[in-house]
Order: sequence, then C-alpha cells, then structure tokens
Amino acid sequence: MEPKRFVGSKELTGMRAQDFKDLFSTLMVSLPLTPHRVRFQKIEHTFTSEEAVTNLGSLKFSQSNRMPDPKDPSRIVTTTTTTTFSMAKEMARSVCTKFLEARFVESADGKNDFSSKSAVWQLTPKGMHILQRFCQRNGINQRHVFDLLASPRNTMNLVLLEREQDTDKIHRDIATIEVVFRRFVGPEPNIKYSTSNSDSDSLSEYQTGLVGVKLAKERKVGDKTYHNTFTGKSVSDWLMDCCTMVDKRETHELAQLFCDYHLMQPLDSHPQYQRFSPSKHAIYTITEKGQRVAGWITNPKGSVSGDLFTHGRQREGSTRDSNTNRMTVIIRDPALRLLFREFLRDTHCEENLAFYLDVKDFLKHYTQAKKTSASPKLEIIRETLAAAYSLYNAFLAPGSPCELNIDHSLRTSLAARMTRAVGDDEAMIKSLDEVATLFDQAQNSVFKLMASDSVPKFMREPKYATIIRERNLDQQLRTAV
Repeated sequence: MEPKRFVGSKELTGMRAQDFKDLFSTLMVSLPLTPHRVRFQKIEHTFTSEEAVTNLGSLKFSQSNRMPDPKDPSRIVTTTTTTTFSMAKEMARSVCTKFLEARFVESADGKNDFSSKSAVWQLTPKGMHILQRFCQRNGINQRHVFDLLASPRNTMNLVLLEREQDTDKIHRDIATIEVVFRRFVGPEPNIKYSTSNSDSDSLSEYQTGLVGVKLAKERKVGDKTYHNTFTGKSVSDWLMDCCTMVDKRETHELAQLFCDYHLMQPLDSHPQYQRFSPSKHAIYTITEKGQRVAGWITNPKGSVSGDLFTHGRQREGSTRDSNTNRMTVIIRDPALRLLFREFLRDTHCEENLAFYLDVKDFLKHYTQAKKTSASPKLEIIRETLAAAYSLYNAFLAPGSPCELNIDHSLRTSLAARMTRAVGDDEAMIKSLDEVATLFDQAQNSVFKLMASDSVPKFMREPKYATIIRERNLDQQLRTAV
C-alpha cells in the first residue's frame, strides 16, 4: 500500500503545525546525520544544506507494521506503508529555511541560510524533542537517530500547546494563556544578568525549557532603574525555543495576549509599544497579577493543596464516578488538558492521552469521509487505512514504542482485524468499519484507565493546585454529569 503525497507551494501554504513537524522529522530520519568538520573541530550528528535540499526534493518514508498472523500466531505478517514527498529544489530550500526559523535546526558553522551548499547544520534541543516524539509515535529505531537522541544535547521539555482541531489555532482562553505564562516566567525569576548590557543572542539560553525568560536584575530606563525586566526579543525567543509553535507570528500573538490579560506590561508608554514588539529596545516587566499567577507572590485568597476537586471526604462509592467526570472535564478544558498532558509526561504515561486524542481525531475524520460520499474514493480509503495502521503500530502492536495496557482479547481482535484489512475496495471499507469499532472500544478502555489511575494522582499533585482551583472544577463537574 503506497499512498503518495505531492508537496508544493500550494500544499505548504496553510500546512498544519503537526504536519510541518512530521515533514521535518521525516527529513531528519532520511538524513545520515554524520560527523562534519567545522574549522578544526568535528561535530557529530550534522548535515549539510545540499544533503537536506536533495533529500527533501524527493523524500520517501516507509513504515513497517508487524503483527502476528491470526491464523498462525507463530508467523509474523508485515505491512509496509510508504509516503512520498516531492518538491522543487528552490521550494525545498525555502522549507529548510522555515525549519531554521522554527528553531528546529541551527548553524554549526556560523552560516545563516541554506544558500551555501556546504553549510553545516545541527538539530536544536527543540528539534530533537520534536524528532523524538515522532519516532516514538511511529516506531522508528534507526541507529543514527537513536544515537542522536541519546546525545547530551537532547535536554528539552517543550510546552505542548493545545490547538483547535478545526482551525489549528492555539487555544487562547485566559486559563490556557495563564498556564503557558507560568512556564514562561518560571517558578522563580531567572536573573541572568546584573544589568541590561549583556542581553545575548544565543539560541541555547533555554536548552531545557524548564527555566523562565531571562531577566536583567537592574535596567535603567530614562531616569529610573527597574528590576527584573526583559526585552520583547527575549519573550519571542523563549516562546519559539520552548513551545511547540512553528511560526514566529504566533509568538507575537501569544505575547500580546500576555499583555491583554495584564500579566506583563511595557515600561515605555510610547505609542510605538502599545502593541507587543519583539524588539531588543522594547522593555517589559511582570505585573503584580502576573507575579501572583506565576506563584512568585502569595495569592491573598490563600493556597489550596491536596484533592482540589472536592471539599472534605467523599463517600468511597462515589469516587469512581467522580473521577470519570473529572476525566471528561479535563478532556474538554484546554488548560487542564495541557497540564494533564505535562503530568502524564512526567509520570511516563503520556501515550494514554495521546492515543485517546488521536483515536478521537481518526474517528471524526473517518465519519466525515463516510458522510461525504456513500462510496469513498480509493485514495481516501488507503489514506484512512494508513492512519489506522499508524495508530496500531504506535500504540497497540506488540513491542510498539508507546504500547498501551489494554484488555488482551481486545488487543487480539485488533491484531486479527488489522492483518485482514487489505483487499478490494468493498472489503477495505468493511474492514475499516470494524477497525473503527475496535478503536472506539480501546479508546474507552484507555479513558477508564486514566480516570481510575492518573486523575487521582493528578489531583494530589501540589504544583497544579492553583490552576485546578481556579478552573472551578466543582462547577464544571456538575455541568459534565
């Protein structure tokens, strides 16, 4: 089965953020990422402009799905899905430049564009994080990729921004913005410089993503000295380095929302800076409200810790139903979902939420495809089947990188159905109907697992206490029932 996709200027315009990241990761998997000499030093896991442009011009990505034959469990059936990307060299060079602007790659030899064929490039910590998530989800374990991801430079913990499914825009409700703002300023001031004179252009300021934006301890503006200030450029740098956004314009929009929600403000009231400016000359400070949101100063209402969904003890019999309702609220609420995803990542079970949301998206698109036409085109059938194989291979196949803990009989039924999914058009449509039903059952199983195991632990995690209380979950729970 070989679904092919042509990528040209038209297709790249409006490409969803996730597709853009997948294109980048697919390119990195195709490159040898070998050592290259820069001056008198050999730098590991690098590539040249010519290698990237040539590979991107005719990119082929094959994924093998292995599963036991239901008729003979000792026999392994392998199905290969191949996706081909094609584009002209100039377009490929333009795409590589966009990877650079998105902070996925950086120069290893000081050159700042892809016009020089011999320019040497390496992945940033952000780029490695993007690639690692792609490899985990697609079961890729090629040696050169494994060596890169095992290197000391793979240190980033990205803020995984939630996006609206239909528009692909970042959620902009105040609760989500405040969650991102907490990460942006950090648990405590990140004072990098005693004065403003050392404001650096380094791309490695935020290699872990766990520290806040860099601050100048003292900065003189006019005849006044201000403390803990930062530049508009630093804001844009932090958001681009430490979040999953791929377009610099989104950093400006998000920073403007920080201002609109009175979390930070410019020191200069000049009309030029009434809108957020990513300039080194635009100086900002955190407002009192921003400091309270960040937890730098105490909220006068007091803090709440422990099980924040309820007040007092619950009857044991009602706990299970309440956890199910809480899970429903978390799925619906972008801010809580962002935090819950972060919690699951810290506890090494993020694959549960990833699978739930991916299946939800898969079922939605499959249902829409069936409604659009009583007899879907062969191309749509193949693409949908490829998506089903991708989900199975990432989350359900034996030994998959994100293997889920689901009922054995359900896993066996899925394996049996996936091996028989290829045939004529009518047989594939029938198979997809059955696969969709089984995915729906697996999704419900994973939902119950998260509700019974992860939600109670999430509720008791002190660092999420404030946002859980502020989201007024008692009221949301009553609405969700």
